Amino acid sequence: MGVVAFAGAAGAEMLAGHVGLSTAAAARIGGALLMIAGAYQLSPLKDLCLAKCRTPIGFILTSWRDGYWGAVRMGLEHGLFCLGCCWLLFFALFPLGIMNVAAMAVVTLLIFAEKTLPSGDRIAKVSGVAMLLYGAAVLVFPQALPTFQPAGAMMMN
Repeated sequence: MGVVAFAGAAGAEMLAGHVGLSTAAAARIGGALLMIAGAYQLSPLKDLCLAKCRTPIGFILTSWRDGYWGAVRMGLEHGLFCLGCCWLLFFALFPLGIMNVAAMAVVTLLIFAEKTLPSGDRIAKVSGVAMLLYGAAVLVFPQALPTFQPAGAMMMN
């Protein structure tokens, strides 16, 4: 997955350079992505996926399939629920910086808290509101994004 993320980031950077996207416009796209991730945190689909992912024993008891292929199917189904509850949090790392250790730590702790703490569903809602507000702030102040590069700044390759 890391290779796919790197290829996506490199492709997006190349496309932005090709079309002449300003750094402020690129940051605003990142702000919009953060707002989309925040809205998803508040969605019923997120709630459903998180509920299934948080209780694997409940999933096993209600979705049991016999045999090797039944186990594979159960694993894939449960994996899709777990991916479904967190995939936009992973995408939020693109505007925050895919190599930003602090952002990775915050997302990791957020996913851990959502899945393991008794108030995980409320944590998801609070984080959703926070991402909506931060994304809106980035739309107004693009320099609030940690990956923002002022015009004329040299990018390191």
